This record gives sequence, C-alpha cells and structure tokens, in this order.
Amino acid sequence: MAKDVLCEVNNCTYWEHGNQCGAEQIYVISHVGKQASTSKETDCKTFKPND
Repeated sequence: MAKDVLCEVNNCTYWEHGNQCGAEQIYVISHVGKQASTSKETDCKTFKPND
C-alpha cells in the first residue's frame, strides 16, 4: 500500500500541507466498468469539500 497519497485539491477536507491526503481510506471509482484506461475515467469518491 502506498505510504504517501498526494492530492492537489486544496479545498478538500482531507488535504494537508505538502499536498498530502490525510484520509484514513481512499475510495476511487471507474466510470467505465471494472477497468479504467486513463485517470480521466476515474473519480476520487473520498473527496469532501471544506466548508
């Protein structure tokens, strides 16, 4: 498992200094079934906007 998960979406609740993701778990889905060919075919469902 990855030690560091990087994220540049600084309006996410889990965003931390240095573009680190502080979420306990990361949930990524594919828009095209079980296999994606590019990152554009995926979404991070862990994202939660800052209020």
